[in-house]
Amino acid sequence: MSLNPPFLNSPRSAATIATASAALSAFVIVLRYFHGKKDPYSALVRDPSKVAKHIVDGKDEYEFNEYDVVIIGGGTAGCVLASRLSENPSVRVLLLEAGDSSIKHPFAIVPVSYSRLFHSKHEWDLWTVPQSNAGTVQKYWPRAKFLGGCSCMNAMVFHAGAPEDYDEWARLQKGQEGALQWSYREFQPYMLKFEKFHPSPEYPEVDASLRGKSGPVHVGFFGYASPGTRKFIEACTKIGIPATPDVNTHKGTIGVTKAMTYINSKGRRVTSQYAYLTPEVLSRPNLKVVTRAQVTRILFDASGPTPRAVGAEFTQPNGERFRVKARKEVVLSAGAVHTPQILMLSGVGPAEHLKSLGIPVVADLPGVGSNLMDHVVIDLNYRDETKTSIGFVAGKTFAQQFKLIRALWEYRTRKTGPLTSNVAEAIAFVRSTDPQLFSPDEFPSEKAPEDTTSGPGAPDIELFFSPVGYKMHGSGDMPPGEYFGLHGVLLRPTSTGTVRLKSSNPNDPPVIDPQYLSTEHDLEVLVRAARLLVRLVSTEPLKSMVDPKGALDPELDHALHTLDNAALADVVRRKVETLYHPACTARMAPRADGGVVDPFLRVHGIPNLRIVDASVFPTIVSGHTAAPTYAVAEKAADLIKASLSKA
Repeated sequence: MSLNPPFLNSPRSAATIATASAALSAFVIVLRYFHGKKDPYSALVRDPSKVAKHIVDGKDEYEFNEYDVVIIGGGTAGCVLASRLSENPSVRVLLLEAGDSSIKHPFAIVPVSYSRLFHSKHEWDLWTVPQSNAGTVQKYWPRAKFLGGCSCMNAMVFHAGAPEDYDEWARLQKGQEGALQWSYREFQPYMLKFEKFHPSPEYPEVDASLRGKSGPVHVGFFGYASPGTRKFIEACTKIGIPATPDVNTHKGTIGVTKAMTYINSKGRRVTSQYAYLTPEVLSRPNLKVVTRAQVTRILFDASGPTPRAVGAEFTQPNGERFRVKARKEVVLSAGAVHTPQILMLSGVGPAEHLKSLGIPVVADLPGVGSNLMDHVVIDLNYRDETKTSIGFVAGKTFAQQFKLIRALWEYRTRKTGPLTSNVAEAIAFVRSTDPQLFSPDEFPSEKAPEDTTSGPGAPDIELFFSPVGYKMHGSGDMPPGEYFGLHGVLLRPTSTGTVRLKSSNPNDPPVIDPQYLSTEHDLEVLVRAARLLVRLVSTEPLKSMVDPKGALDPELDHALHTLDNAALADVVRRKVETLYHPACTARMAPRADGGVVDPFLRVHGIPNLRIVDASVFPTIVSGHTAAPTYAVAEKAADLIKASLSKA
């Protein structure tokens, strides 16, 4: 999940910019001082000529360098793979990442500051095509351009979905060899493998015996909990949502809880680069990591009966081109948008689409870039009577700047406080057909939306609380004042979309069309989510947070309870935005079902090309996507190691 509070990224007047800039400049200077220590990151390479061969006039200067495994994309999954595969000193590994290292960037360190990365050079600034069923406007899609990928700019929520989700993944393989290894029972150990859970005395009901203990990714309750977070949790329990201490166990994910987060005891965001590409790992002589390396295509040898991936071509920001050779495997881990883009640029994808752009077809795989799924969210904003918002981080006024200075001092001295907020501080998971939450009198069972969940214990709606209000990822104007937000997420959409190429030019952004709300099911479930949020905000103790003056402001959502379903549906269409969980664009499934990879994550018809990221999800999970991506990468590392040992 990734959120963009307006206090970190909103249009301001010239006068406001002056005051905010002063506060922000001090903020950045202090953070750079705190986190500016040098580390021996010897494997990080800024000069690609040291590890790859330069291309001049379309030809190699000389034979390009060889590696056993070339990994394309240093995001959430790519960092895992580079670390795990290079554990064997006899395996030579190269990781190519289009962005820079994130390890010392303050906005990839301090939890609350991440949305400052939006629309920056560390982000791809992608937009969808206009969404005909969602306001007929383009939607902003943040995707990180950093080592660590979107683990550098998400809301740090540690959640893996429902156990039934993974049993569904296994079923969707329809008996292919290796299908059962993706069932919850078989896959769950990889969830624990990446995790290092830190018990908290404030949350003693969490059973630490069910959590991972020795993984590199720190999780726990080190993030800030605002007063409104506790009120949200209590209000949820009063309307019938059970309090569930841990929504990441075999017992299921239904319930409300304070979110566990990827924040460590030092108050630092834990990214995949921070967790997996440690100084010790980067000192390995068999690992090289090239930053600012934008891969333009995968290289193939098509002389045999089946094509074989043999390397990759990439460019630097100055336009110089380089090539590297993979002796054994190429692994594509560029994410659910750029993985299909790179595949299609390389000639792997829907044949007719590739031919229309003049791209030679290496493998006709219609599923590449198809089956795009995403979680969408509606954001409701309320004026905060208690004035406990964390909006002061904007530093717009002297009073806010004073609060910001105090928060900076607390963060520096105690590693706690509002700067450690992950914004989505409390989360709740429910089913849209739960009769206790959706009374049959108001929601007749015969009009219930189709059950698209993975099982009877799996949710299709998520609710969450934020101690700040925002619109359109923070780019929408909010009136002066203090606000909190309530949010409803569609977890199991039936709308699916596509990622396609705009042209054969790798520098052109892909054409993204998620087809939001193109089915009645999706709209109906979100309307139910909105009704539930309206009920929540009318329930104590959350009700007492609402400033009645907000009812006079049409920009706020105090009056949603007065709308009928048709009017509420219009609001949903207008408000819906991405939660930044795109997946399934190179899904693991039989080829006949639109699949791109088999249960060993090998591309159909190209056995030494694998894909390891959220694009391989057979269908989207009913929760957050970072945890399953970490686990998929850990699983993939073992699959690749097993394959290399036989070679």
